[in-house]
Amino acid sequence: MMQLVAIDLDGTLLSSQLTISTENLEAIREAQNQGNIVMICSGRAPENIFELLNDYNLSCPFAASNGTVVVIDGKEREIISMAKPEVLKTAQILESYQSPYKLYTNDGIWIPKSWYDNIQTSLKENEELKSRLTELEYRQLTEQPKETDSIHFFNHIQDVIDLHDLFVQKFFILQLHPQKREEMMEELKKLKGLTITTSGNDNIEVMDEKGNKGFGLNAVARHFNIPMNNTIAIGDNFNDVPMLEAAGLSVAMGNADPKVKEICDVVTKTNDEHGVAHIIRKYVLNK
Repeated sequence: MMQLVAIDLDGTLLSSQLTISTENLEAIREAQNQGNIVMICSGRAPENIFELLNDYNLSCPFAASNGTVVVIDGKEREIISMAKPEVLKTAQILESYQSPYKLYTNDGIWIPKSWYDNIQTSLKENEELKSRLTELEYRQLTEQPKETDSIHFFNHIQDVIDLHDLFVQKFFILQLHPQKREEMMEELKKLKGLTITTSGNDNIEVMDEKGNKGFGLNAVARHFNIPMNNTIAIGDNFNDVPMLEAAGLSVAMGNADPKVKEICDVVTKTNDEHGVAHIIRKYVLNK
């Protein structure tokens, strides 16, 4: 019977060097060749996932922006956007903390022009962070984004809200000061109609309350008429929890947060040990 395997990207399918191993690629393609569906379920923006899949010549459905944008056969099938009043309220809280953030929208990623300055301020507030970041992580963190067809800049959040055809699916927020991060999380949780989650120790992600990876998994399962009992979800962090809870079999990576491991049925190898391939071979190909 056909199975659906939903795989997170960062910390799961991608190694610590942000690459997909040959072992993982081969397992995915074997599963697909046997008639199973493999999907990506990631916090990344749709444009970023498209690019990554093209780089590895992979063809599969995906749920981007933490499940709020579902793409099947290259077409957007379902989208969940935040209400504009909630976008404004969220941005006002972030700006009061001078927190760098990005908006994942139906027209690419929108970034405040204050992004780079706020990153530098955040790093000064947390000098310890520099010592534990790898060179790749530090470069990604401090690199000034460049405007492209899918990356846009704005001065004030009201400028974005006033664009009638622009809708926000997700806030991606960096807050490098642990205490401020906790304070911000508490303030954001007071807003109604939103989902607040994280995908790492230094970020916060905000979506509409209906938007999460569980929604993305369910949408793809419905499209292919696959019972939820025949789904497998593989992840490593808190933004993966909704799909892990929804799946027939939940799998935590060996490098997953300990609290995520506690709620899962199975713990596999780490992302640098091809943990995804291990699960696919054991529960899909061998089955």
